[in-house]
Amino acid sequence: MNEYSKLLNNLELLKLEKFRSYLPNYIDEIVKKKIPFQTALLELTNKEIEYRDERASKIQVTVSAFPYEKELSEFDFDYQPSINKDEIEDLNTLRFLEKHENILFVGSSGVGKTHLAISIGITAAKKRYSVYFISCHDLITQLNKAHFENKLEARIKHFCRYQLLIIDEIGYLPVDKQGANLLFQLIAKRYEKHSTIITTNMVFSKWGEVFSDNTLANAILDRLLHHSHVINITGNSYRIKDKIEQLDGNQKG
Repeated sequence: MNEYSKLLNNLELLKLEKFRSYLPNYIDEIVKKKIPFQTALLELTNKEIEYRDERASKIQVTVSAFPYEKELSEFDFDYQPSINKDEIEDLNTLRFLEKHENILFVGSSGVGKTHLAISIGITAAKKRYSVYFISCHDLITQLNKAHFENKLEARIKHFCRYQLLIIDEIGYLPVDKQGANLLFQLIAKRYEKHSTIITTNMVFSKWGEVFSDNTLANAILDRLLHHSHVINITGNSYRIKDKIEQLDGNQKG
């Protein structure tokens, strides 16, 4: 085995996949352009680092449990003029995570709340923040199950590990008093330690109805709204937009 083959073998053993794949063509560049050894090594190791970062980002997005992947660039701000685009783009810089601030998207069904929450979540995941997406109903179900099995503390610790927790669809289904109490415990544990994004179709004054208890609802809101960004969306549903475009297309056809 010649030295070149041994080098390729060593790179494979060291799992330097991208370094190894670039090396054959890059050797020709080194010879042609007389690239210094140190420069060549730096460029090849940079390729390996970029590859590993990209792979790690993809894994982080996958484990975040998003129901679908939509970036902020795919959001139609022209259709929702009630939203301040600059404010959303500023939130997408993730400065709110460093300050342990929360985001609450409020609006009727279909206006883009979940899309925006997921977009910011994907940005955070790609930057290697630990992120988890879950519906309010599924979260309450998991907390209730853990409570029944005497594993509540461990389950709350699990959800408190995430630097960004996205709780989707608060208000779409009623929550009994026990469920509200369990959610309060989680929100209280995360308070001023990590950020939470909420999407809800209910104005805050009606959260007492959602959680079957005004006191618990106010306690949850108190911790969510302190250090928060509230985004009220008052536009039409994207589902209506899609239907109108479909009908217009059929009429033109």
